[in-house]
Amino acid sequence: MKQINLALDWTINTNHSGFVIAKEKGWYAERGLAVKLTTPLEDNYALTPVKRLELGFADVAICPFESIISYRKKETPFYIRALATIFQEDTSAIVTMQREDVLSPKDLDNKHYASYKARYEDKIVQKMIQNAGGKGVLDISYPAKLGIWNTIIQGKADATWIFENWEGVQAERRNIPLTSFKMADFGIPYTYSPVIVAAEETIEKNALMLKEFLEITKKGFVYAMENPFQAAEILKKNVPEEDADPLFLLASQNAANKYYGTKSNWGYMDVKKVQRFLDWIAANDLESGLPVAQELITQNLLP
Repeated sequence: MKQINLALDWTINTNHSGFVIAKEKGWYAERGLAVKLTTPLEDNYALTPVKRLELGFADVAICPFESIISYRKKETPFYIRALATIFQEDTSAIVTMQREDVLSPKDLDNKHYASYKARYEDKIVQKMIQNAGGKGVLDISYPAKLGIWNTIIQGKADATWIFENWEGVQAERRNIPLTSFKMADFGIPYTYSPVIVAAEETIEKNALMLKEFLEITKKGFVYAMENPFQAAEILKKNVPEEDADPLFLLASQNAANKYYGTKSNWGYMDVKKVQRFLDWIAANDLESGLPVAQELITQNLLP
């Protein structure tokens, strides 16, 4: 069996349906792949997924596209590439509890933002506020990553970044009204997130193994698209206990299914879309000396 340690970006959720389904149904094993799913629960997010890659604790990771850039720009660069995207469209949003004094991102000026401390996150949110007519002045805190959503629910923070197909569905089912602001609506050409990444060295040495891994992973995501009820049942056995409500998982799976893409284009990344985001980062002085999109992704291994 070929061992593959996959570092997930969060506790298991519908963003990970394809991996969980492929593992539970034995499809990886049938191809000689022993896939281990590692979640941040193991160390309370002491190590990010890409840090696990860098330290050799993982072979593949799930992360925002920005991580590919930020790890290249470190003092000691670590070169990774995106192998595939999980979603064809951006499922994330900046959200706040529904309130009369926050009707636009500009109203987040001087509000408390709970940040995941990603390299460009705070500046992206500030740019969104400025593009909406505000000054981009935020009171930013960095709570424990796995507890950030609770800071919004408990009123300890005014806004944060969520996946609408997970926390958004949780809020809807709990009758917690949210106001959501999408990046694209405020002049930010946000690109694919999350993406499946590997180190360039791993891609060179284990291309066939990674190609097989992606082929079976795609099969898992296609199954989730075509069988949302069964997918939710499989997830129920793998998510944290507090997330195991079958009706919530079904609603979340149906929400996620709108964004995975199709059987023909799952995982595909449009180079022009990636380049637009890189150009935006450079134009807004978030980073300089950026590589071109083709250096940050590879589509050769997609099924």
